[in-house]
Amino acid sequence: MMTEFPIPPGIILIVAGALLPVLSRDVRNGVILGAPFVTLILIWLIGDGVMLRLSFLEYEIVPVEGDPLARLFATVFAIMAFGGGLFALRQDKTLELTAAFIYAGSAIGVAFAGDLITLFVFWEVMALASTMVIWCAGPAAFGASQRYISIHLFGGVVLMAGIAGEIAATGSADFTAMSPDTPARWMILIGFLINAGAPPLSAWLPDAYPSSTWSGMVFLSAFTTKTAVLVLLRGFPGAEILIFVGLYMVFYGIIYAILENDMRRILAYSIINQVGFMVTGVGIGTAMALNGAAAHAFTHIIYKALLLMSAGSVLYMTGKHKCTDLGGLFRTMPLTTICGIIGALSISSFPLTSGFISKSMISQGAADEHLTYVWFLLMAASAGVFLHAGIKFPWFVFFQKDSGLRPDEPPWNMKLAMVLFSVLCIGLGVMPWPLYEMLPYPVDYVPYTASHVTSMLQLLLFSGLAFFLMLGLLKRTLTISLDFDWFYRGFGKLLASEFSLVSTRAWGVLTARAGRVAQRLIAQVYRHHGPYGILARTWRTGSMAMWTAILLAMYLLVYYLSH
Repeated sequence: MMTEFPIPPGIILIVAGALLPVLSRDVRNGVILGAPFVTLILIWLIGDGVMLRLSFLEYEIVPVEGDPLARLFATVFAIMAFGGGLFALRQDKTLELTAAFIYAGSAIGVAFAGDLITLFVFWEVMALASTMVIWCAGPAAFGASQRYISIHLFGGVVLMAGIAGEIAATGSADFTAMSPDTPARWMILIGFLINAGAPPLSAWLPDAYPSSTWSGMVFLSAFTTKTAVLVLLRGFPGAEILIFVGLYMVFYGIIYAILENDMRRILAYSIINQVGFMVTGVGIGTAMALNGAAAHAFTHIIYKALLLMSAGSVLYMTGKHKCTDLGGLFRTMPLTTICGIIGALSISSFPLTSGFISKSMISQGAADEHLTYVWFLLMAASAGVFLHAGIKFPWFVFFQKDSGLRPDEPPWNMKLAMVLFSVLCIGLGVMPWPLYEMLPYPVDYVPYTASHVTSMLQLLLFSGLAFFLMLGLLKRTLTISLDFDWFYRGFGKLLASEFSLVSTRAWGVLTARAGRVAQRLIAQVYRHHGPYGILARTWRTGSMAMWTAILLAMYLLVYYLSH
């Protein structure tokens, strides 16, 4: 039963993460597995409405405000903290787990934030903590982490400027639904979309996430983009621009994932693709579409974590991450293969899996509003998802050719985490009603109708047929895909180098001219004030007396005329 419980639940994970480095291994493992459970209990003790209210700089801030949307996202964030912690129990880098728990706790803080100031504080802590997760991969990840934090600090500055403008305009820091009709609100929207991986700054995600460790990307996949979906659901429901942004993200993720050779970059691009479905649902703005976006965020966190756990297990046991170096692993890693296939079927919205009961609500929302072109594009994108994540990932990693690798299954904790999330994927697909009851609006939707199941199976069947017919074209090679980040990683360097050369020349010319002007000035001063200058000569007493008398007479004349 819900009660008024004022403690921000995310604080439990933040404190637990901060304590991990000073605990012994056994106690640390207990905290890693126990803290998410305590957090989950606190989440469900929070009722609807404001639970905690404080004053800050003459403004009222609300660190804890409960509603169904906050509990939904906070619940799956807590589940993710437990599953990710279980998967990473053997991670030697305690700092990564510390950063990951602070990251998860801050995401829960965003979920319950009732004002823009609290939201911004947790938002920035998330950016710093997630950067630390990437740093823990070692020197090879340093460049990616620099680009990652640069993009997110830029987004934070834009968001902060928008929040300041909104508070100045309204006199309140409350975080409520708004429309992008002022410059301040546009900046808030842009700040949210940067974290969602929206264009044109989408490349930070596939650049940074795969640079993390085998366990780090499991955490990274869950929080940043999904908190962005959460704040879009709360702040900009029905903003039509989000339909077009979401559709762009959907197809952007598909195209780049099909071109990619790195198995974790495939899954990174598919994060953008799946978040695009959610952003489109937010843009449609009806109760059905918003429920679909929220439900799909919930299921996406679970099946994406499962996919990345299977990929992380392969990386942990083989040290390989390119599809061209993998294949045939089903022989010695059958459990990892099965779990990876379950995740792939879930992301493809296969019936009886979690993706089927959530993504279809977004398409139904488009159909209910007679947005025919949106519905067709979402259905086409569903076929593309099956191509790049439903078939390509498991086929090239676990089947295809025999790479000669014979790795064992990963340790027990990694297998248990994959099995747990596999059960959740199938359980939610078979029994969606517990999830539907958690959604922000009443649900009047039945996913398992004959027409819906038949149409989705037909779509997936023909997508699978297309994959194998075009298998020769889809085989990966050692190539590099250029993205928008080329402008600041490649072309930007050229501009910076050219600017350095031009500025160096300009500075040389400027200093030379300044030197000549200074020399002329010194010469003039020397001419008049030097030992032989006019003002340095000795004047006769009579001449001085005469000039004094002249000046005095002029003063007396002016004084007389003025009176």
